[in-house]
Amino acid sequence: MIKFDDIGPEKILEVYDAETKMHGFVIIDNTNRGPGKGGVRMTPDITADEVFRLARVMTWKTAMADLPFGGAKSGIVADAKTLSQKQKDAIVANFSKALKIVSPEIYIAAPDMNTAEHEMEIFANANGSLKSCTGKPAKMGGLPHELGSTGFGVAQSAIVAIKHLNMNIKKTSFVVEGFGNVGWFAAKFLTDYGARLVGVSDSKGFIYSKDGIDFKKLEDVKKKTGSVINYKPGNSMEGREILKAKADVLITAAIPDLVKENDVSSMNFKLIVEGSNIPMSADVEKLLAKKGILVVPDFVANAGGVISSYIEYIGGTKAQMFKMIEEKIKKNTELVLNNAKNENMPPRNAAEEIAKLRVIKAKK
Repeated sequence: MIKFDDIGPEKILEVYDAETKMHGFVIIDNTNRGPGKGGVRMTPDITADEVFRLARVMTWKTAMADLPFGGAKSGIVADAKTLSQKQKDAIVANFSKALKIVSPEIYIAAPDMNTAEHEMEIFANANGSLKSCTGKPAKMGGLPHELGSTGFGVAQSAIVAIKHLNMNIKKTSFVVEGFGNVGWFAAKFLTDYGARLVGVSDSKGFIYSKDGIDFKKLEDVKKKTGSVINYKPGNSMEGREILKAKADVLITAAIPDLVKENDVSSMNFKLIVEGSNIPMSADVEKLLAKKGILVVPDFVANAGGVISSYIEYIGGTKAQMFKMIEEKIKKNTELVLNNAKNENMPPRNAAEEIAKLRVIKAKK
């Protein structure tokens, strides 16, 4: 259920097109700091409530990253796996046309689950403005999310948190939930920095090897067979078994509401870095804190995508993007973790305090 408060949401739109069966939601949560920024998620079970929760995360994320954007999100109710590309393009185009009343003035789209640079090209052309979305193809002046901006930022956040816990990254093991754009790059960069990848999951299941997984080999297996579970040697099991894995760090990088209250008792990580949006509730994070598991909130750790969007929005370069992501995410992760430690509160509370103050100050 959507709850209104002193932050938002400011606007809730529900759109429908009878011909293409396009049905979607747009929620503009807050525009104090600038136009609402948020991706277009396409899943068969997306709801207005989920879109609102994601829009609120974007309000905090843009403020935490100190960008001149507000928070928003949109969702299209469709199963991308059953649509032809032609059908998908028609749905995205009609969705974009319906949003001309808010985009690009107070809503700027971006890729999200089951949308990528091709869909952003369709979105921008249907809208009639290149400013209507980011994550566009390079030929349109875009900085595609396929460059790995979000996963790179998640890796930077993890590095800071590992250091915060007085751990040595070269002696740190980690698992990654989801091997899509975010999880792939988070795994790549963390292994490049010396951490040991011991488990990865995707929609088909979870592969675990306590002796370590070779990233290049895993990449080849995923491309050739369609799933990480075919990696050898390793133990293949059901996807949710990743929550019980023996590893120092869990990187979440796929589905929302992954971790439930009844999962906490069997989790023994030292650190969870939320590369995905809303992978658990704030109440679950509190339970994990009581257990001594440090959680870096989503809007702190995975802000690389929206920082990349900002660089694209102002016409910047790939090099500028990676530089700003590293600087901002490392600085903000350290700020949040230190404040949380000093004030004896969960990192999410500390991060929300910082972000909310920035949003309120912008209104004044």
